[in-house]
Amino acid sequence: MTASQFIEKLSTFRNEKEIDKVEKFFKGNDGVTKHFGVKFGDVFSTAKEFSEMPPVEINKLLDSDFYEVRMGAVSIMDFQAGNKKTSEERRKELFELYLERHDRLNNWDFVDRGARNIVGDYLLNKPRDILYRLAKSENPWERRTAIVSTHAFIRKNDIEDTFKIAEILVHDPNELVNKAVGSWIREAGKKEPKRLQLFLDQYAETMPSAAFSYAIEKLGPETRKHYKQVRKSGKNT
Repeated sequence: MTASQFIEKLSTFRNEKEIDKVEKFFKGNDGVTKHFGVKFGDVFSTAKEFSEMPPVEINKLLDSDFYEVRMGAVSIMDFQAGNKKTSEERRKELFELYLERHDRLNNWDFVDRGARNIVGDYLLNKPRDILYRLAKSENPWERRTAIVSTHAFIRKNDIEDTFKIAEILVHDPNELVNKAVGSWIREAGKKEPKRLQLFLDQYAETMPSAAFSYAIEKLGPETRKHYKQVRKSGKNT
């Protein structure tokens, strides 16, 4: 399974009418990324068909200027990382490839597609220092990877890294990082509601509105009302 074969197959789904629809998902501004005009459903189904592609070929896909081709690369990596039959050696290759080529993963959905399985699952039984380094990166997509990767830990009822990384990112200037912070402390809060409330007690007044809104959306009505009042009173002082 080669990169050129993947692109050839993906080309059969190209439709100029899809370009405008695909463009709305891309929030990067690199001035280089192009749009192939392929529905994401077709990208994912093709990636599944090529899910045994070796990392050396996946790396070639990441060189592409086309958004959907790179999304295909991340999806192939994600399918492999999520497969219980994948060897530890291959998981390490995928983890390292994701981090080495993060410059090519320059949109929120690349991160959301791959970070949990490729990065988070790999780190379940390993030191997690890399996530704290990513959380302090100048690259917003790397910062998003830091928090989204912790989804793998949350699924195992391990929430501490989620809240520790959220504290680093709680006042991040990028809205797409804010949304990720809010989303994942919300999910961690489903495991331990008191931990989320402690976080909100400290940061509800000052955290960006997007992070705040995502964080409280699954709380009970009275608890949501309480934190909205806390936030409002803080803004008025």
